[in-house]
Amino acid sequence: MFEQIKHNMETIAGIEIYPILSLMIFFLFFVGLGFWVFSYTKDKIQQMSEIPLEDSIISKDS
Repeated sequence: MFEQIKHNMETIAGIEIYPILSLMIFFLFFVGLGFWVFSYTKDKIQQMSEIPLEDSIISKDS
């Protein structure tokens, strides 16, 4: 089965670019994600960490 797939992949012109593109997309996504996470300020992280502890508008006691 793998040999059939391999043969089909070898006959498609220009297919060798797809693994390179997928690696570049994967790499750039995680670099961008890392930059986004490390660019947060301490105040913003503290504010986001307190969200679960805040009283909600709709409480179960009402």
